[in-house]
Amino acid sequence: MNYIDNIIFALCLIIGIGLFAKSLKEIYRNIKLGKPIERTDRKSERWKVMAKVALGQSKMGKRPVAAVLHLFVYVGFVIINIEIIEIFVDGIFGTHRFLSTILGDKVYGIFTATLEILAILVVFAVIVFFIRRNIVHIKRLNMKELFGWPRRDANWILLIEFALMMAFFKMNSADYILQLRQNSHEIIGNFPISKMLFVPIFNAFDFSNNFLIFTERAAWWFHILGVLFFMNYLYYSKHLHILLAFPNTWYSDLDPKGKFNNLDSVTREIQLMMNPNADPYAAQPENATIEKFGAADIFDLNRVQLLNAYSCTECGRCTENCPANITGKKLSPRKIMMSVRDRIEEVGKNITKNKTFADDGKKLLGDYITKEELFACTTCNACVEACPVLISPLSIILEMRRFLVMEESSAPQEWNMMMTNIENNAAPWQYNQADRLNWAKES
Repeated sequence: MNYIDNIIFALCLIIGIGLFAKSLKEIYRNIKLGKPIERTDRKSERWKVMAKVALGQSKMGKRPVAAVLHLFVYVGFVIINIEIIEIFVDGIFGTHRFLSTILGDKVYGIFTATLEILAILVVFAVIVFFIRRNIVHIKRLNMKELFGWPRRDANWILLIEFALMMAFFKMNSADYILQLRQNSHEIIGNFPISKMLFVPIFNAFDFSNNFLIFTERAAWWFHILGVLFFMNYLYYSKHLHILLAFPNTWYSDLDPKGKFNNLDSVTREIQLMMNPNADPYAAQPENATIEKFGAADIFDLNRVQLLNAYSCTECGRCTENCPANITGKKLSPRKIMMSVRDRIEEVGKNITKNKTFADDGKKLLGDYITKEELFACTTCNACVEACPVLISPLSIILEMRRFLVMEESSAPQEWNMMMTNIENNAAPWQYNQADRLNWAKES
């Protein structure tokens, strides 16, 4: 027997999976650059959230058209790739349609027919998505932060998915015709879409058996190599959310939206001020570190926030619902998440090159995200509510604003006046504390 094909397939599999594992390891390392955060409480609730949001796509329903199309791609992608199991076995052991021997002819026929129906739905959805993005020019899919690579990435993904589905149909069509010519009474599998749309095209040209064998094998190889390529392409693409949406929703914040977290360092300072027996000049331990308020770079953000950045789908729902963006302000929550991810990647490449992070003279604040963007936020939570995978751009904005205000005393004049009034008058307004209740007196 000739085992060359099987050996080549096994090598492709090892290389593809190995490179994918390397990418996942780098992503994990990069996420761990953030501060540790405790998000393992209320486990049963977290599993429910993940099942509902990541698996059940519950937050997609607010836009029915996009939701249905995304469901076609999502379900199709998941179920069609069950066939990858069969391709792995066939490729390694040289079998043909291995699952038919396990499932039986009838069940296998239902299985392959289901795959074909899902595949054509994926093709339909991909075409509509391409038209919406490139011809109709949906506004949220054509904002300036998507110019360049993000737009090309989105289109490349659509083209890859389309090509994989076409290869799937070519493989099934050629295989069906070959089976029909060899034994018209026992066909392995059921291919309703191929028989309706693609087999007539093959028959019209009356291709030879050798050409059909070549076509079936070429499509088979293209499909599996395409899947391996797509798997490794995810590292560079927004479609990494296919994998990371699940842990991202599991580790999401279960507290009420907009709840402001207290800093332990600030709490300690207040307790020190209010304790008459405390010594404010007491010596600090030798290993004590000066805690930074807020975030100036990715190292100051927590690990879930970095996971958020990697999980961003770049769908633009957050920006589309942002009142600051709607009124022409520079803020775009999507751009905030994309900037965080870009900075993570830059730092990750730095570490890969130097074995440890070598100061590059850059920071997330200033080099990637501006003060103007941060202070434009109204903290309304519209971006958090709109995100289909429970990302919180607001949490990052708040941490970076906290750094500006508490570390650099850099805040708009109106804010400084308000905070001075609160400090002096215990109210945001500039009047004496004794007059605070004048508003309640009868006129």
